[in-house]
Amino acid sequence: MSISNEEKKEIVAKYGMNANDTGSAEVQIAIWTARINKLIEHFNVHNKDLHSRLGLMKMVSRRRHLLDFLKNKDKNRYQEIIKKLDLRK
Repeated sequence: MSISNEEKKEIVAKYGMNANDTGSAEVQIAIWTARINKLIEHFNVHNKDLHSRLGLMKMVSRRRHLLDFLKNKDKNRYQEIIKKLDLRK
């Protein structure tokens, strides 16, 4: 499941440094989170879709890698993005 261009622009506007900031770790983590959430909604209806479940696991792994990178680079930015996206309980 992918997200629309409008949703992506909203995410970039909310988490990016400027309107064209698609490369920062915060924006990429937010985009991955939106895609993961859409895929989880898909599994509520199609719980036997194992092929997409593999894609979900890959997405979660990529997001985890970006989170680890941000955590090592700047703890404050890491804590902010975790709080904004409500990733940790």
